[in-house]
Amino acid sequence: MTRRTDIDVRPITEAEFPDWQRAVNTGFLQPPAVGAEQLEARRNLFVPGRSLGAFDGERCVATYRSFDQQVTAVGGALVQADAISNVTVTATHRRRGLLTRMMAQDLAAAKDRGDVVATLIAAEYPIYGRYGFGPATTMTEWTVDVPRAGLDARWAAPEDGGRIDLVDGEDVRGLGPELHERLRRAQPGAVSRAELWWQTRTGVLSVNDTPWTEPFYAVYRAADGEVEGMVSYRADDKWGDAKQPLNTATVDWLLAVTPDAERALWHYLCSIDWITTVKSGWRAPDDLLPHLLPDPRAARITTQADWLWVRILDVVRALEARTYEGQGSLVLEVVDRGGLTGGRWRLEAGADGESCTPTTESAHLVLDVAELAALWLGDESAVRLAALGRVREERAGAARVADALLRTSRRPWCPDMF
Repeated sequence: MTRRTDIDVRPITEAEFPDWQRAVNTGFLQPPAVGAEQLEARRNLFVPGRSLGAFDGERCVATYRSFDQQVTAVGGALVQADAISNVTVTATHRRRGLLTRMMAQDLAAAKDRGDVVATLIAAEYPIYGRYGFGPATTMTEWTVDVPRAGLDARWAAPEDGGRIDLVDGEDVRGLGPELHERLRRAQPGAVSRAELWWQTRTGVLSVNDTPWTEPFYAVYRAADGEVEGMVSYRADDKWGDAKQPLNTATVDWLLAVTPDAERALWHYLCSIDWITTVKSGWRAPDDLLPHLLPDPRAARITTQADWLWVRILDVVRALEARTYEGQGSLVLEVVDRGGLTGGRWRLEAGADGESCTPTTESAHLVLDVAELAALWLGDESAVRLAALGRVREERAGAARVADALLRTSRRPWCPDMF
């Protein structure tokens, strides 16, 4: 067995990208060989210095990639983030500290760059807490039984004066980025999308070995012609024994910046001839969808899980970037075993704004940096974490004060996988 010290962990060169990509596929249990066209498309993701590999001799046995991102804080501020993806360790080289070494290199570089947080979507729950990440948003997927939903089968158009139009990929690339920009500036937990995102979702570039099949795209335009919603969806072809249609419409993604747009797009999907089931795709846990149906029980939850994980790299800038539901003060002692941002801080939230400053005062609440990350976007409850033994009150009632300040009226949501 190769000793840990003999395995070189470092940024890969462009020439090593094919071997690195093969290791990515191997780690995710995908066919190791990558086609030339897909390999060339994936080179668009390569940023010098931001793709790390662990090499046992000439072979890449672990992978890690990060890239620039912005995540929306409570109140709409865009916070600079170090987004992490393509994390794998080959099965032959597990338990040798390779991820720990790659993570330490990347987070230190992110801190030096001035990134406020790091983000990722965790394939496995137990891995990232030990690096200071906490689950900051949740996603829910609903499956709608269309015949039970109680909608008017004769529905043909929105009743608010708006309209639904089918469009193509070129229209999506033209209209989608501005619509998404409006959504993400209002949605805590949303992240930025590069042009590459729109290209891969509309068939301009294919990073997968499976052939591209164009989905259906529809936009909602308000009465004044403004695009306020957009959806990408696919449909299967399933019929019952009695020659009855049993087709499913599966949503790839749906963006809406107004409740009218949400209602119109979901009602449209449920009105398509032959569609008896609609799968919602990844939605916010408090999405309006079930209650846009006359019978909300027609929408049953089929998936619910943690989604965006956050790692705080700068406590002061993270807490000052967001707004707060109430007014008050709290002294937080943040424990960071990674040594990046621990300390004791006084958080003040009031009519004149927010401030977070170092203090030597006695702590009201003691918590790990991972628990602070779970609280940062307003989804988690400090009272709940205290009951679980993951937050410690040094002053009675401090967890309730934290909830009054930090929690939000609508839950954060990240629409993206990365």
